[in-house]
Amino acid sequence: MKILANDGISQSGIEDLQNNGFEVITTKVAQVQLENFINKHQIDGILVRSATQVRQELIDACPSIKLIGRGGVGMDNIDVDYAINQGIHVINTPKASSNSVAELVFAHLFGMVRFLHQSNREMPLEGDSKFKDLKKAYALGSELRGKKIGIIGFGRIGQEVARIALGLGMEVLATDRFIESAPISVDFFNGQKITITIETIDLDILLKESDFISLHVPVQEDYVIGTKEISKMKTGVGIINAARGGVIDEMALIKAIEKNKVKFAGLDVFEKEPNPEIQLLMNPELSLTPHIGAATVEAQDRIGIELATQIIGLLKE
Repeated sequence: MKILANDGISQSGIEDLQNNGFEVITTKVAQVQLENFINKHQIDGILVRSATQVRQELIDACPSIKLIGRGGVGMDNIDVDYAINQGIHVINTPKASSNSVAELVFAHLFGMVRFLHQSNREMPLEGDSKFKDLKKAYALGSELRGKKIGIIGFGRIGQEVARIALGLGMEVLATDRFIESAPISVDFFNGQKITITIETIDLDILLKESDFISLHVPVQEDYVIGTKEISKMKTGVGIINAARGGVIDEMALIKAIEKNKVKFAGLDVFEKEPNPEIQLLMNPELSLTPHIGAATVEAQDRIGIELATQIIGLLKE
């Protein structure tokens, strides 16, 4: 059977599949050429990340497809319900990248509270001529310990963010439409651990009380954070979005930063990927990464193995 890993797969995943009789094709096929490629090579399964779209039209045009796999959590680039109704297996890897995304959240947070996102821009340009001025400008950083982090969306990634926050000594506030509480275990290197149960709260309370807010929700019909929600936040709040572009009103965010309502924000995802708004790219109060939340060596390895395990269980003859 043939598997097209159109957005790539780890070597561990490839080897697991090959050892179980699958042919793995890692050729990157352009979206407009996918239909012809799949039909020409009689592809049985297609694996994607966020770049490749698997919509109803492609599904209808490619009757050989038996499985669609998403390396990651969100599947908004796949017509999931339609595929399942056509008898196609649809899989993803909800556990594999949680830690990587959560660590990136704190990379942005640590960078912002100590002005690393700004300092790293200015030091190469003026570090030799304005060292003392820069030192003074960035000398009023703050610590995360003792602060409140509000987590919107308390699934696997949100809970991983909570785990790191607890380890740092932060107070965790969380909200979720479906989860009322979750036990969060903080595991230490020597096998010891502590477990704290986090009860979710109303979104308005979270917005009002949080020093930092991190989003971990799928794409919604409307913004999760817009002008109305920002108005309820503390002045000087920091916001992180490593979930999906489109859950924050980016223009409302820019306006809030200009008015000093929001002190800074970290964005890994954007409404107009792969062409983010220039206002975002040029704003010095923003810490920016190009949608790399799950892009660690460890996460990619876990994703590949998890995909391979599911494919072998579902398709091996």
